[in-house]
Amino acid sequence: MKKGSWQIATLVICGICILSFSRGVAAGVNPDSSKDGEEVGIAVIMFDAESRGSEPDSEKASFAFSDEKLLPVTPVKNQAQSGTCWCFSGIGMFECELLRDGKGEHDLSEMWIVRNIYKEKVAKYVRMHGNSSLSPGGVPDDVAYIISRYGIVPEEVYSGLNGAENHNHKELDETIRTFAQKLVKNDSAVLATEWKLQLDSILNSYLGVCPYTFIYRGKEYTPKSLAAELDIDTEEYINLTSFSHHPLYATFPLEIPDNWNWSRFGNVTIEELEAIIEASLEAGHAINWASDVSEPGFRYKDGYAVILEDENGKQVLSAEDMAKGVVQEVMITPAMRQEAFDEYRTTDDHGMLIVGTATDQNGNRFYKVKNSWGETGKYKGFFYVSKPYLLYKTTALSVHRDAVPHEVLKKLEANEQNRYE
Repeated sequence: MKKGSWQIATLVICGICILSFSRGVAAGVNPDSSKDGEEVGIAVIMFDAESRGSEPDSEKASFAFSDEKLLPVTPVKNQAQSGTCWCFSGIGMFECELLRDGKGEHDLSEMWIVRNIYKEKVAKYVRMHGNSSLSPGGVPDDVAYIISRYGIVPEEVYSGLNGAENHNHKELDETIRTFAQKLVKNDSAVLATEWKLQLDSILNSYLGVCPYTFIYRGKEYTPKSLAAELDIDTEEYINLTSFSHHPLYATFPLEIPDNWNWSRFGNVTIEELEAIIEASLEAGHAINWASDVSEPGFRYKDGYAVILEDENGKQVLSAEDMAKGVVQEVMITPAMRQEAFDEYRTTDDHGMLIVGTATDQNGNRFYKVKNSWGETGKYKGFFYVSKPYLLYKTTALSVHRDAVPHEVLKKLEANEQNRYE
């Protein structure tokens, strides 16, 4: 096949991948961990686009960032070939909170959360007769939900690798999906009660046997007693979003495919969302952030994310601009956010952790973000997101309640009382 034909074929395949993965799976899979491009969804497409000669790369881009407020964080981890970004960002938030509260550095187990999420997802799938999500993705609330029900264990006790070098959940995801589908298609009048034991056996095979008592730092714990010892109070965190298809200050199940548990999010203005992010960081609380990463200006490899186009799709930042570190982005409005969400241009692609603030060499506001793709990219697992990108592409976030103004909390709580408004 000629070179031009290969390029056309690549574009077609990328288009298929976008339709197949980016519109329903918040996987955020590490593109650098894939050898053959399988099951990496939108992230690998973005990096494929960045490799073209017309795009800036690490050698050309010259943004110079100065950290202003930087929270203490635990080391960068690698989700590898697993659609569990939401879990790494959620665990990362609680690890940061432990550091903030003077409880030392703890490496908590993401796969303990993932294992128990699968049990919950399959149970809901069965109750819904197969009409609920079984994708590996999740939302910012999921880690808190599992800790509140099952507790937590350290990484050294349950890594979920089960002898493997890196996480690769392709076969696990397919096996669980097939298992659950067979359950709901069962011809017998009554489901066999042992299916939960069968699911445990599948999870044991791929992730390892689940610990129910363990020794950690010289003391015996259960998952719930460790959560109590660390004083992880999941009720202290609140889920927020900002869209106009629901009333302001309503709390509602956000309509994204990976909200399998119908978690409710409080609806605030984008100005309030920005203020809450700033207040959270100022108070030392990291932010569990869910965002679209399909924008052409999402340049993790080069260490930044900016908005390249205006609301009409017109390019406002050129490759030359970015090479100079010039940022003259558009003002983000609620209408722009809503339109992008309704037209599938803003999707729940990836979960990350906002850990600080920064400025570029021109004084523009950026936020420092911890990713879960290992120590990759220009800043070894971190990158910088412009304020317009944050306001435009955020789908949801989870923050400590102390960062939310009292008057906003009162409005959200008042609306929560009327669940059917």
